Amino acid sequence: MTTSVADLMQRSLLEVFNERDPDRRAATVAEIYADDIVWHEADRVIHGRKALDLRAAELQAESPGWVFRPAGPVSVNDDLGHLGFHFGPPDQPPVVTGFDVARCTDGVIVELYTFITEVRQPS
Repeated sequence: MTTSVADLMQRSLLEVFNERDPDRRAATVAEIYADDIVWHEADRVIHGRKALDLRAAELQAESPGWVFRPAGPVSVNDDLGHLGFHFGPPDQPPVVTGFDVARCTDGVIVELYTFITEVRQPS
């Protein structure tokens, strides 16, 4: 079964970065990312599935109870996807807004770029 770029990006946001159960998160990471995934954040570059999984857990620990929400549909151009996101406490305005750009090959994400566009003070 071929997974679409849009599906991969939605799953990345919702089933990896929102998943609090480490076993379920690790299983999804193994399914949707290349073994040698490279994730570019503004202040670091993460290499490999294990490091990506650890960083996702770290983000959750830094902001307990916060959730990621899509900020619209995924835009796709060939093997590239773009997905805006909101991050913050549920049912409140987002504290962080940004977007991910992913390059996908053979049904997995091989590169992920995260851009933060705004950070507000929590309510």
